[in-house]
Amino acid sequence: MDKLKKVLGGQDNEDNDFEQVLETSSLSWGTRIKAFLACFCIGVLCSILGTCLLWVPKSGLSLFAVFYTVGNIASLFSTLFLMGPMKQLKRMFETTRLIATIAVLVCLALTLCSALWWKIKGLAVLFCILQFFAMAWYSISYIPFARDAVKKCFTACI
Repeated sequence: MDKLKKVLGGQDNEDNDFEQVLETSSLSWGTRIKAFLACFCIGVLCSILGTCLLWVPKSGLSLFAVFYTVGNIASLFSTLFLMGPMKQLKRMFETTRLIATIAVLVCLALTLCSALWWKIKGLAVLFCILQFFAMAWYSISYIPFARDAVKKCFTACI
């Protein structure tokens, strides 16, 4: 019946069917939640481990940057289990969070570059801090009116 309504309403096309196939998942909701929690916890543990490895002599900076960045990537990818990959990618690059997404991706790349190729400890730590704030700003973009509340809070504090 729904298919008939779509056809009669002019909403049925091949692109829509293709998107529906890509967005659907064979995972149950319970499995999705478990996978999300597992991936998110792995991400948090990698980030904490990376922070602890910062003070290891010689290779500590590289380990810190890699583990911290992998942790953030795992946390970011954990949302793929909740929404599905295509829907998540579409939402990541919506106009409301495009700048936040770009900031997160740039900070992830710059953290790795500063630690692995440039080998500048202070710069890697700075990019990790920026990475943290970019991820926080990106994350609250999914909560309605949260960014406005944060802006008002900072404005009130200043």
